Amino acid sequence: MNNRKPYARIWRELVRDKSMIFLAGPRQAGKTTLAQIISRSFTNNLYFNWDIPEHRTRLIKNPAFFEAVERKDSSTPLIVFDEIHKYKDWKNYLKGVYDRFRDSYKFLVSGSGRLDIYQKGGDSLAGRYYLFHLWPFTVAELGNRMVSLDKFLGNPLQADMKQKDKLREIWLRLSRFSGFPEPYLAGRETTYNRWSNTYSRQLIREDIRDLTGIKSVGNMETLYLLLPSRVGSPVSIPSFARDLRVSYNSVHNWLSAFERFFLVFSISPWTRKIARAIQKERKVYLWDTPRIKDASARFENMVAIELWRAVTIWNDMGFGSFSLHFIKNKEQQEVDFLIADRHKPFLLVEAKLSDKEPAPTLKKFQSVLNVPAVQLTGEGEGYRVISNNAQSILIAPAWQWLSRLP
Repeated sequence: MNNRKPYARIWRELVRDKSMIFLAGPRQAGKTTLAQIISRSFTNNLYFNWDIPEHRTRLIKNPAFFEAVERKDSSTPLIVFDEIHKYKDWKNYLKGVYDRFRDSYKFLVSGSGRLDIYQKGGDSLAGRYYLFHLWPFTVAELGNRMVSLDKFLGNPLQADMKQKDKLREIWLRLSRFSGFPEPYLAGRETTYNRWSNTYSRQLIREDIRDLTGIKSVGNMETLYLLLPSRVGSPVSIPSFARDLRVSYNSVHNWLSAFERFFLVFSISPWTRKIARAIQKERKVYLWDTPRIKDASARFENMVAIELWRAVTIWNDMGFGSFSLHFIKNKEQQEVDFLIADRHKPFLLVEAKLSDKEPAPTLKKFQSVLNVPAVQLTGEGEGYRVISNNAQSILIAPAWQWLSRLP
């Protein structure tokens, strides 16, 4: 269960073309474990962690310290740089390492900050690395039923009920303990509660505060505590600003920091061909799902995580330019999710905890966009396919359809 095979496959594909690979993702999602799994495939390897004082000292004294790796054969060594983005001059350092050693080493650079957009100083690393993301466990990964992207795109409405009991159990466990390895594998409420209470506090008070310079830690923590009650609805920054009695820019900056350090992710509204669509407000979802007490909102959040993982992996692999959105107009008609590729919609997804009849808004916007649609439910022993003019709508248990996502 904990071998992270899909992500190890992504690494093998990317490292064929580039000697420096960045691995980004939430804190405690398993990046160090994945780095160790990847390292075991290299006879010669060396692990560096900026958080370990002895490792920091070695780098500062000798920037090419990894040349001291003890080789067992003539194969290319792997050097793992963990949390190196905490080094003030990290971008310049990695630029120099890549330019000098790219033909004789492989490099895996991992961190819980957004390595792809972290902009504090230094020259650009553009063209010197490929980026991929590691996410907490999902039913698609744990269910081990992923299909190829070609097969999925060829028929996104395909479904079956194989392993339904096993997949339902995984889904319920994710709902109770989140997909973060420590609480999920423990499978105990007390472990989850201790982990969750510590996780966000440490991330806000250590990583975000230290690396962004944001001072209003107390208000920032309050904002994060308010977010679970807003999941499922577009987030209004002015409303948060009034509630917290702070400026619009403060709330905007805090939400951006939450995204950058993977406490949350957000999706934008889809507006093309949608009359009177809302334009600016985004939906925000949490990686720590059990914080959301409303069952319907938690269910939508879990679906969002599965779709977000799929879309980011497809982009990391170079399969397209995928994006995840929602649809909502000023008449409050809404579809939870829309997946697009190169700014063209190709699939609508609605999350309905207990409604097995196709949502009227799903049928309406499907007719407007003329794309397949899926309605995912929180119950059911089978699936149905319902016609809607020239298109079809698949209605299926969430854990069953999502487990086949590439």
